Amino acid sequence: MNEEQKKWVEDTLGKAERKLAKVSERSAAKIPYSTAQGVHDDRSGDIGWWTNGFWGGMMWQMYRLTGEEKYRRIAEDNEKKLDACLMDYGKLDHDNGFRWLPTAVADYRLTKSEASKNRGLLAAGNLAGRYNNKGCFIRAWNDWGDDDHRGWAIIDCMMNLPLLYWASEETGDPRFRQVAVSHADTAMKAFVRGDGSVNHIVEFDLETGGKVKSYGGQGFGTGSSWTRGQSWGLYGFTISYLHTKDEAYLETAERIANYFIANIPEDGLIPVDFRQPREPAYQDSTAAAIAACGLIELSRLREGRQGEVYLNAALKLLGALAEHSTNWNEAEDNLLERCTAAYHDPEHEFSIIYGDYYFLEALMKLAGKELFIW
Repeated sequence: MNEEQKKWVEDTLGKAERKLAKVSERSAAKIPYSTAQGVHDDRSGDIGWWTNGFWGGMMWQMYRLTGEEKYRRIAEDNEKKLDACLMDYGKLDHDNGFRWLPTAVADYRLTKSEASKNRGLLAAGNLAGRYNNKGCFIRAWNDWGDDDHRGWAIIDCMMNLPLLYWASEETGDPRFRQVAVSHADTAMKAFVRGDGSVNHIVEFDLETGGKVKSYGGQGFGTGSSWTRGQSWGLYGFTISYLHTKDEAYLETAERIANYFIANIPEDGLIPVDFRQPREPAYQDSTAAAIAACGLIELSRLREGRQGEVYLNAALKLLGALAEHSTNWNEAEDNLLERCTAAYHDPEHEFSIIYGDYYFLEALMKLAGKELFIW
């Protein structure tokens, strides 16, 4: 980065740090998902919700940034509350990585807490147990009502695989890594299209492992291009490369990244789906923040012009978020605005905690200060 860009990063991270110093005190006892009229909600009563690790992750990042003990205490509280989920089989699913990488594994990386290591390994064991060895994929979700998800896998799971890589590295047991690699290999073939766009959901035959069909999921529809799914794939395959050094993963991450960059609008604000209709033109700030994290990592792996392309794209995304889609009012709790969980949901463009997490992580990456939890 040039000096102007470095100053922008320093100033923007400083604004986030000052705001989170106040937000952390107001929301210390909560596990937030969103905000209502600027006030964090609390998902402690819905302890199995998939985003419940990101608040703890933000607090560990702030602890890494500042060294202040209050952030450690809040993060540890979030982690302990998740024990109620860890002991409930029905609440455990493919998102174990999202819950325990930012909490228990982050804690263990920083403090060497044996209790946190145990939580991480329990979560990893459950995640590995969702593996279908015929289809070579990790099953998504559990069943609700008449829905049958036994053959379903989703692109999001690429970001949960680091829990398995960590478990393998920590225990010396290759089985965790083998499951992660097998799922990543399947995702390369079944999820990533030739142009670098990705499917959200793929259904496999439970007994033969053959691909049955794909679904539009949280995007506009089947065959469309849900932007957060692009971001999960971009960052997820980059992380799999970091853990395995398999060039195929790096090439896949770059194919997705190049597609993403080619579709960034002039204003840098990312739609929910790159192939959604002109109207309604819903945005998803979370997709921009996640993609920025992946692009920064790719910029570190590629020297010269290509690395600059990735870095500049990340800076464009983050700059647009900071200028147009971030709430800098220190009296309100959220950072990012205009986040959307799914195109066809009744509610759009609100605050979501993982958007805040990845925005903070991206800024800390650029400043060279982040705790790498993946």
